[in-house]
Amino acid sequence: MKITVSETSGKPIYEQIKQQIRAAVLNGDLLPGDPLPSLRKLAGELGISILTITRAYNELAEDGILVNVQGKGTFVADRSADRMREQLTARVGATLDAVCVAAKTAGIPLIDLLGMLEDRYNSTPGPDSK
Repeated sequence: MKITVSETSGKPIYEQIKQQIRAAVLNGDLLPGDPLPSLRKLAGELGISILTITRAYNELAEDGILVNVQGKGTFVADRSADRMREQLTARVGATLDAVCVAAKTAGIPLIDLLGMLEDRYNSTPGPDSK
């Protein structure tokens, strides 16, 4: 897995790292038990602070995506892809609830709402898009 960061993206570097690790887990590039680069190694490769890598790894560990093993390193957690899918599905469900309330309030018929959703879905780039 290759991680790249951009100083000009407008997104914090630790968020860029988290997003790329999440994508690698979801698409199977990283499997449960796979080791991640050490904090020092990745910080050196990217030319950024170890604290930035630490924040990204720790936040992913809090989400159950990674596991930090004292003295051994950081690894992809068991069921991490399943956890992420569950979290993302719940977030999509909550967003759709809000969209349905807004659509009903605006008097938008379901067929029109479905068309709007399809248009947005088809025009939105995926996580691998640059």
